[in-house]
Amino acid sequence: MANTPLDHFRTGDLTVGVIGLGYVGLPLSVEIARSGLRVVGLDVDSGIVEGINGGTSQIEDVTQEELAGVLATGRLEATTNMARLAECDAVSISVPTPLSKTQDPDVSFVIAASEAVAAALRPGQVVVLESTTYPGTTREVLLPVLERTGLSVGKDFFLCFSPERVDPGNQVWKTKNTPKVIGGVTPGCTEAGLAVYERFIDTMVAVSSTEAAEMVKILENTFRAVNIALVNEVALIADRLDVDVWEVIEAAATKPFGFMEFTPGPGLGGHCIPVDPHYLAWKMRTLNYRTRFIELASEINAEMPEFVVGKVRAALNARKRSVNGARVLVLGVAYKRDVNDVRESPALDIIGLLAADGADVAYHDPFVPELAEDGAPLSSVPLTDQALTEADAVVIVTDHTDIDYARVLERAPVVVDARHVTSAFLDESDSPADAWIVKGGPE
Repeated sequence: MANTPLDHFRTGDLTVGVIGLGYVGLPLSVEIARSGLRVVGLDVDSGIVEGINGGTSQIEDVTQEELAGVLATGRLEATTNMARLAECDAVSISVPTPLSKTQDPDVSFVIAASEAVAAALRPGQVVVLESTTYPGTTREVLLPVLERTGLSVGKDFFLCFSPERVDPGNQVWKTKNTPKVIGGVTPGCTEAGLAVYERFIDTMVAVSSTEAAEMVKILENTFRAVNIALVNEVALIADRLDVDVWEVIEAAATKPFGFMEFTPGPGLGGHCIPVDPHYLAWKMRTLNYRTRFIELASEINAEMPEFVVGKVRAALNARKRSVNGARVLVLGVAYKRDVNDVRESPALDIIGLLAADGADVAYHDPFVPELAEDGAPLSSVPLTDQALTEADAVVIVTDHTDIDYARVLERAPVVVDARHVTSAFLDESDSPADAWIVKGGPE
């Protein structure tokens, strides 16, 4: 029998609430339910809630079969009724934290979630924020709302931050086996959070505070953003020197120490890497400090869609064709390979830039049947031989694995490859003069 709150968290029959049933919250909910705990999933979108209860997963990382399996156990239920948080022993907040147009963090979803938790807060609950945000959010935004109830943190309830580490489409590292960082407002909070999360996560990593845990997530994604920016700038330099940047990277990667391989591309996408470093940049502006690396990296990565469009212009010009009126087929609009996520995808900028130049733009993406961004909605077109031959230019933006790139090279008159995916199908005699324009470039 559980004698203390920690005993209850470690061995008791827990109910866990998960607020936000998106890319983070739904996989987390399924994993918790698989562990044998009961899950109340909460979302303000009634369509998402009804879909989940009906066995429909809107998240690619959770299959219909996986969702059906946990629903059949009766351990997972979705609802829009936030009052049901009172049933929960622990609550995970996994809501969006977007940036405003001025690159300021929008924590309105976090505030709304914290107010819902506060309305149902009772002694003995663990509250964990998982939404990526700037260092200080848990203590400065959530804690005051929860303490307005009169309950004391570390004594009556426990508050932690544990950053999500979701990599959409990754078939190896999932929610359960990806090591997870956690830090509490007090040491007792950390201990309580560990006791709960160790029930369904293989490896937990404790840090000394919520600020340290928040900073961990920012560091992880800033590391990637800065290194991608570095290799993108190297690509811009190599282009001006008429050097194949991919050849250089592949040779450099043979060094067994002191080098980590990153590859250039059409720009950054996804919710994390293009966005998260700006949380830290914003926070430091409030402390009169300028994050120069982060700002420069953002500028360089933001230039890549225009660079790719410039390659399309050059390839068409070599064929005595103008971008204005040209038929351009974009292959892949998801932000990364083999997922359906278009958040912050560079393909959106590339399509917009080409359309602004007067091109007739179509796209093919087997994972994204409809694209409803600014302007007229688009639908994915079939990748037929006719579509390839009738296009004046084909631009490979996302390197989905089920696309026949040999056929693309054979049929399309002009191919701009922003992912270096066609190299395996080129003979040395066919080696392009331009590392990005692999067919149809200057002759």
